[in-house]
Amino acid sequence: MANQSSSLPSPIYCVSFNQDNSGFAISWKDSFKIFDSTTGRLCYERAAGAFVIVEMLYSSDLLAIVGAGEQASLSPRRLCLFKTTTGLPLRELNFLTSILAVRMNKKRLVVVLLEKTFVYDLNTLVMLDTIDTVPNPKGLSAFSPSLEGCYLAVPASATKGSVLVYNVMDLQSHSEIDAHRSPLAAIALSSNGMYIATASEQGTLIRVHLVSEATKSYSFRRGTYPSTIYSLSFGPSTQLPDILIATSSSGSIHAFSLSLAINQRSKRSTSFLGSVLPDSVSDALDPAHHHVLQNAVSSGIRSYAVVRKIDKLEGTSSPSQFTSLRATVSVITYNGYFQEYTLSINNKNESLWTMEREFNLFSITTG
Repeated sequence: MANQSSSLPSPIYCVSFNQDNSGFAISWKDSFKIFDSTTGRLCYERAAGAFVIVEMLYSSDLLAIVGAGEQASLSPRRLCLFKTTTGLPLRELNFLTSILAVRMNKKRLVVVLLEKTFVYDLNTLVMLDTIDTVPNPKGLSAFSPSLEGCYLAVPASATKGSVLVYNVMDLQSHSEIDAHRSPLAAIALSSNGMYIATASEQGTLIRVHLVSEATKSYSFRRGTYPSTIYSLSFGPSTQLPDILIATSSSGSIHAFSLSLAINQRSKRSTSFLGSVLPDSVSDALDPAHHHVLQNAVSSGIRSYAVVRKIDKLEGTSSPSQFTSLRATVSVITYNGYFQEYTLSINNKNESLWTMEREFNLFSITTG
């Protein structure tokens, strides 16, 4: 592992992966960069000041960018749709308060403010709906870019861990999920919109719900002691995601084997997801489904991880044998490092983390 305590030019302001995790963006005090996730190649760089949001639309040349307010021309209340091919603004939207998050797919643009969330048609920028929300100072939100299951999730309470799930294509509220007793710290939706994962400010439990059955829950225990969950991310899948990845202030990366855990439990249940796990019992699935990489990042350094790819090898001795898998996990740390790991889980549910590469994002230049 590289020396992550070494001096870096400045802290990162924002990190974002695109909708299929094939690319990512980082920004700091004087510029932002776009990278290819597979090769680590720097695809685009713009030195134009500090930006707190750089949101990509797949691998297209369209970006949604929001300034950090350190220059008069980079107001945090102005959203700019920007074309990397021309280097020029395409359209701008101005708001009365600071923009806290931006989400996009091929038909919708979502802008999250402190107490309101706006939904736009991406092609015309016609405002389609306004959602009044509880105060959301962190801009906490999750978005599934699929046009068939296109959901937005935002906090539904400032005092407990409730989630409002909103259908962005149909422009109507879908459900409200009571996930935790404490306020939310992280939310993630699977890319197809079927599953939602949540973590509270306590950070000890991560819960997974089937969006269509909002009252059904699975719980995974991250740890015994409280920790801040920095990111949650499902593995890519058109059905049940195989893996859920979490990063936290402890510096560890946590992987939960969803497909094995839920399939085992569903055999003992009359419904697909089973019943809510009672708090009086374990409130967490078998720890064998939890695969931890300790000290991947220095404790307290914010990090963001995604599952870019999963390769599976079907069991051969019987149709029900556990499928062994190999997951490619990409991690970006807010002190400026990119890490890539392979997580291998065999058909005995034994796991191995292998670091494939690590490099300093500030040292990569074009050409």
